[in-house]
Parts: sequence; structure tokens; C-alpha cells
Amino acid sequence: MRLVAAIVAGMSAAALLAACSSPGDGAAGSGQAAITSSRPAPAPDSAVTSPSAAAPSPSPSPSTAAAPPSSAAPPAQAAAAGARLVTFVNKVSQTIWVAASPDAGHPLAATGWVLPAGQSVTITVPNQWNGRFWGRTGCVFHDGVGHCQTGDCGGLFQCTGYGAIPATLAEYDLDAWDGLDFYDVSMVDGANLPMYINITAGATADKISRTGCVPAGCTQPVDCPSALQVKSGTAVVACESACAKFGTDQYCCRGAWAPRSQCDPAKWPVDYAAVFKKAEPYAYSYVDDDATSVFTCQGRCNYQITFGVTPPG
Repeated sequence: MRLVAAIVAGMSAAALLAACSSPGDGAAGSGQAAITSSRPAPAPDSAVTSPSAAAPSPSPSPSTAAAPPSSAAPPAQAAAAGARLVTFVNKVSQTIWVAASPDAGHPLAATGWVLPAGQSVTITVPNQWNGRFWGRTGCVFHDGVGHCQTGDCGGLFQCTGYGAIPATLAEYDLDAWDGLDFYDVSMVDGANLPMYINITAGATADKISRTGCVPAGCTQPVDCPSALQVKSGTAVVACESACAKFGTDQYCCRGAWAPRSQCDPAKWPVDYAAVFKKAEPYAYSYVDDDATSVFTCQGRCNYQITFGVTPPG
């Protein structure tokens, strides 16, 4: 994991970049999860799903994994333990298999959940957890083993590492500095689903609207150039980053291109970062895109991670 802390002049909060790129291991621990009803998913429509939602994914196998507990930890319990409640909401038209990276020092009860269209899953995340969440698509599992078209975790329903790219990431470093949680949406390695994060409890005002908008724009599907498209058959299921696709020092901001003054998409042969920034203006579009992409929350904050785009109108 590449972890960069940047203190913004004139501000009391820190900006923290957690653009994860290396695998990790962890162990399971205590915590609870629950599947609850949500509003009906929107009708299948290319304007409502990302490129990765173009092809419907198979229904989860009955033997996918043991069902999560029937109820989430009450907020009072979570607060007493210094933990956070994180709710995943599926507003795309296909099943999503949510995944989490392990943190051995602050383990989750599970690192994989099934999230049908129109449903939500709430989990308890321990204080000081440092990791990422993402959605997997096109998965088939039998007794916890199988494969996903995007975001695959080495064929395991319960993840033991960071998963395959490209995948849209929700990155967290809880209670990391001066009592602040740092969080962001990252498409540094590419994208497979539209995603935005809201604060549902905490002492900090939510800077992203409940429909995934900021002053710079709203959440849209990634308009993926043909050079970056990842396909399953003829269907586009994800969009790679230029670094992942071409692997050059310039696109990856390595070597002579590592300094911030040189790590500038405007200097790239093609500004592919703009593709991702247009789709999600609040998200990381390349490795040094922290000025508009890192958010903080103070206190015992709870969060909602929504898979979906901003509704029209």
C-alpha cells in the first residue's frame, strides 16, 4: 500500500492518500453484518449502470457462503467499542459481491458479502481499520470458491488480499491522525462500478450529496475509451487505468515522472485520468489526485457506500 500524508496549508485537517497497489493478508475477527431491504433497484438502463454492469451477472449459488448474521450491531454497541457502521447500498441492476481487504491488527468478521440489486448490507468496522472495500461482479461461487469477472479475490468469496484490478475502491484509514478518519473513492487502478461515499454519523458535514454530487459534478458511468476497456466476451465489464494498461513510467508516475510537478495528466500522451475524473469528480483519477479526492470525518463516524450513479433529473 502506498500511503502519503499531505497537510494542507491553512487547514486544520490533514489530507491523506491511500492508493493501494500491493497485496496483503489478514485474519478474521469479531464483528457483525446484516442484509436489509432498500429501495427497489432502478430498471436496467445504460444510463444507470457503469460499463461493468452491461452484462448481467449470474445469480449467487446457494452454496456461495454461510449467510451473515440476521442483524447488525446496534449503533450504541458500535460506538461503545469505537467501531464504525458501514452500509453498502446496491443501486445498480446486478448482484454485487462486496469485498474487503484484511487488516490483521483490526480484523473484520468477514471480508466478503453478497449484495443483490436493491439491497443493503451493514457491517461493523473496528476503530483504526486501514483498508479498502470494493464490489465484485459476475461471480459464481461453490462452497466459497469460484471466480468473478471483476474484482476477483484469488477465487475466494472471503478475501485474503487486495483483489484483482481494475476495481473502484472505497479506501479508509480510521482514526488515523488527530482523531480523524480519512476516506476516498479511488479509480487509480481503474473502475468496475460507480461508487460514492456519504457520512451518516459524525461531527463533520458530508461534502457529497445523497445522490453522489459535488459542486464539480455528479456520479456518472465511466465513458471508457476502447484502449482501456476490459471485456468478458463482447461485454465491457471494467475500465483499466492507463498505468495498468500501458505500464509506462509516465502513466504510472514513476522514475523521472514521480515528482508531483511531473506527475501531471496534462503532460501524458493522452489524458486518460480525465475520463475517470469526469465520471466521479470527487474520486482519485491518478496517484497524485489528492487535492479534490481526500475527505475526513471527526468522531465516531458511520458511512454509506453506494454503488450507483446519480439519478436523472
